[in-house]
Amino acid sequence: MSSYRRLRLPGATIFFSVHLARRGDTLLTDQVDRLRLAVARTRQERGFTVDAMVVLPDHLHCVWTLPEADCDYATRWRLIKARFSTGLPAGPRRASHVKRGEKGLWQRRYWEHHVRDDEEYAALLAYCRDAPVKHGLVARPEDWPFSSVHRDRRAGLSL
Repeated sequence: MSSYRRLRLPGATIFFSVHLARRGDTLLTDQVDRLRLAVARTRQERGFTVDAMVVLPDHLHCVWTLPEADCDYATRWRLIKARFSTGLPAGPRRASHVKRGEKGLWQRRYWEHHVRDDEEYAALLAYCRDAPVKHGLVARPEDWPFSSVHRDRRAGLSL
């Protein structure tokens, strides 16, 4: 079994990319309300700040800041993935998915990067903002409905 080393810094700000198992799927945008609920329930139980988030058809990017005494983002992602998947039909599953009780909807792993400074933070927020344009889904970031850009604009923050 692989042994993954993950940085554990309480109160860290972290960029994530999380993908569905099947590239080209549209499940995340088709079921965006289910995803929003999974994130909201997990935030309510475990607390963290969503600094930026964009949901694309088959993956999402986000920047989170964890509470000062907490470094457990892995449990948060496990809960979000499980809550999202509950009630949905299973995808193609291998024996390992069945053994672990997984539906095979998500890639098991995700990519995380701990933000090092304000410049990198700004660049990662921009990456989230611009992802729908980069993927050819819209011409302008504000045209994509599944982005924290709208929340930020309502709060009076510049894009």
